[in-house]
Order: sequence, then C-alpha cells, then structure tokens
Amino acid sequence: MIGSAIIGWGGALPDRVVTNHDLEQTLDTSDQWITERTGIRERRIGGSTTSLAHEAASRALEAGAIDPESIDLLVLATCTPDQIMPASAPTLQDRLGLRCGAFDVNAACSGFVYALGSAYGFLETGMDRVLVVGSDTMSAITDWDDRGTAVLFADGAGALVLERRPDSDGGLQALDLGTEGASRDILYTDHGGKIVMKGHEVFKQAVRAVVGSVEAALAQASLQAGDIALVIPHQANDRIVDAVAARMGLDHLQVVTILDRTGNTSAGSIPMAFAHAADSGRLSPGDLVLFAGFGAGMSWGTAIVRYQP
Repeated sequence: MIGSAIIGWGGALPDRVVTNHDLEQTLDTSDQWITERTGIRERRIGGSTTSLAHEAASRALEAGAIDPESIDLLVLATCTPDQIMPASAPTLQDRLGLRCGAFDVNAACSGFVYALGSAYGFLETGMDRVLVVGSDTMSAITDWDDRGTAVLFADGAGALVLERRPDSDGGLQALDLGTEGASRDILYTDHGGKIVMKGHEVFKQAVRAVVGSVEAALAQASLQAGDIALVIPHQANDRIVDAVAARMGLDHLQVVTILDRTGNTSAGSIPMAFAHAADSGRLSPGDLVLFAGFGAGMSWGTAIVRYQP
C-alpha cells in the first residue's frame, strides 16, 4: 500500500445528556443493571446525522489546518442518513465547502472500517487527501420503551483526514472485511421502524467474528497482538470488548474505550475514540493502531494502520 498519514481528526457529541438515572424513570431498569451489563453510564442524544458529521469534520479540518478545497473525496459512514435519497454525504460536502466527490457507506456499526478501507483504496489511485467520517443518530431509530436497546444506543460522529505520502511508512497495513447475511434478522431496522435486536445472539456472533477478523488481519500483516499499540474497537458494549480482549490476550491498556460516556454511536464510535486517544496523547508516530468494527448484517471489519501524523 502507498504510504500515508492521518493529518486531522475530530469528534462531535450532542449537548443533551441522558444518564442511566434518567432511564430509570421510564424503563424497568437501574443504573447498576445498565452499568454492569454494558459499561454505559450516560449517552448523548440530539442533532442530525449531517449536523454532527459537519461538527466532527470541521474539527478534523481545523486540527490539521487543512484547506477544505484540498480534499479530493468525502466518504461518510452512516446507517441513519437524513433522508433516503440523496445520500447525506453531498449535504455534508456542501456545508464544509468541499469541491470533490462524496458518497455514503452503510455497514451499520462496522461502517467506519469499511469507509476507512475505501478511503485508503482511493489514495492508491492517486488522490492526495480523503476525508472519512462516521456519523449516526441512533436515537431516531431506537424504541425508547425497549430496555434491551434504549440503554445502548446514542448519537455522535467522528472524522479523520488521510493524506497520501508515498515516502512514508505510515498507512494501511492490513484490512479484513466480512459479512454473514444469513444472520441479518438478529439486528435490523425496517423502513420507518425501530431497532430490533436479539442481544444474546449479537453478543455471540460479535465476539466470534471480531476475534476471527483480528486474527486474520494480524496474520495478513505478519504481526502479533503485542505489536499493536492501541486497539480501537467499536464502542458497543463493555462485555463484548472485554471478551474479545481476553480471547486475544490484549492488555487493557492497549484498548481505547469511551463507551461509558457516549453509549453506542454506531459508525461514529471508532473515529470518536481515535480522536479521544490522539487528543489524550496516547498516540506516537509509528504506532500500530487496530480498528475493529462489528454490526448489523451481520458485518465486521478490522483495519491495522501505522500512524504517522
């Protein structure tokens, strides 16, 4: 793969905070029950997919002092577009003042890894800069009377800017993507409907799929789990993240989690967690970063990236 750098990043959350204690008022649940089973203490609700994406992308551009007109492509991962047609990416492109192609990717909670893999592929074609955004407003499709999903899902967005640098050792080291369409009915939303989830089945399949995908990506890059500086998983549920980490023999210090204060923001979760890690000083040039996503489809994906700023 061609060398590249991550030159900008940003995240965005709505202002409205919904705590576990708030949910106690409307659901048969408790703060202790939610925290023990999910790791979530609060989540953010509000905004639109495009407005949150705009905030996160603007921060990414500002962080890297990047001229919007220098972006060659915009890829937006979302399963909650503002409308069915057109895609939300063109609206975001217009609001950001970009002069480039723009399209949506929908792989649910795996979406950002799919979008990231696509972005690196376009750098291979000769594009110089690609803006990759993950943004979802899961509150719009959540049944707030369903304890199994209302405690999990939330709204948020994150963004990265990739730059082509042929002489750099940074960039994509491995990519593994997978789908099992036969399991599509364990997590889905119909047109005009709300999220339907068979939580136990999702847990089992997510752990199995992510472990297999991570192992495949590590083998592809001739790496061991201990070579990875940071693991940035989809922020779905602490039990899933902990189970994967245990099976892979990962140290908890390798794993980035922000789930306790964001909830499950679908495609927004991985880039938000990356932005948090970068802003917290947890990344150094040359570090290997593993991104792992899983979601409806069922879909999953792992990308290993050597970070260079």
